[in-house]
Amino acid sequence: MSLPQQVKIVEVGPRDGLQNEKESIPAEIKIALVDQLTAAGFQNIEAASFVSPKWVPQMATSAEVMAGIQRKAGVVYSVLTPNMKGFEAALAAGADEVVIFSSASEAFAHKNINCSIEESIERFRDVAAAAKQHKLRLRGSISCSFGCPYQGDVPVSSVTDVVRRMRDLGCDEIDIADTIGVGTARQVQQVMQSAAQEFAIGGLSGHFHDTYGQALANIYASLEVGISIFHSSVAGLGGCPYAKGATGNVSTEDVLFLMQGLGIHTGIDLNAVVDAGQFISQHLGRKAVSRAGNAIAAKRSA
Repeated sequence: MSLPQQVKIVEVGPRDGLQNEKESIPAEIKIALVDQLTAAGFQNIEAASFVSPKWVPQMATSAEVMAGIQRKAGVVYSVLTPNMKGFEAALAAGADEVVIFSSASEAFAHKNINCSIEESIERFRDVAAAAKQHKLRLRGSISCSFGCPYQGDVPVSSVTDVVRRMRDLGCDEIDIADTIGVGTARQVQQVMQSAAQEFAIGGLSGHFHDTYGQALANIYASLEVGISIFHSSVAGLGGCPYAKGATGNVSTEDVLFLMQGLGIHTGIDLNAVVDAGQFISQHLGRKAVSRAGNAIAAKRSA
């Protein structure tokens, strides 16, 4: 089975990775992180989130961050937008892509965004239309596509239903997310192949958390069925406030090491990402959650 020759890695550390940090991180640290990631060669960086600071205090500096980063031509800087107020802030901040989000689990949708899946899609109708009007890229993210902390198993049909709804809103890309990291390789292939019946496979992405140590196996399984976009977080930052025990997204350094070993082109400098991972981890006062990143850093200092 032939694997894709090149993949796009969406770096989500500055937003998804940092949003749950308890201690407030200064805007200049976030700006420095995004700038390091830009210099490392990412095509797409999830840089900020325009949600209510009451719900996600860490993202209160998003406008400042978006104003301060050194942008590089051709790089897509994405922001999360839960509603029209968020969209207007994203537009003012010069975002290249807005991200809307729902869930494949009704229970999770109610806990996370206080409404049903159908209501969440309705809420995003205006945001989607506005994104198209302003010629911004529109990305949809589907939480709990492989399991839910509240309802347990999530049927494949629930995932494909939300994929269909997001396609109909006009999404350019759709993330199939393993929010609590319970997915396993065969299940991932089944879900991805089913999602590809509703949306072009080239626009589907895998967003895996490493709670049970399955993220790299799930990425490889996704590659086998033709998925060529993956999300990862520098230094393995992140988690989910609504999913007890959920560790961070798969670390970018580990994903890049895997791709390098497979001979798959990413256009990203692994050493520069290791530097960025060590930089943000030092600021947070803890070791990076990245085996490859820590191994490479240790080897350098030996």
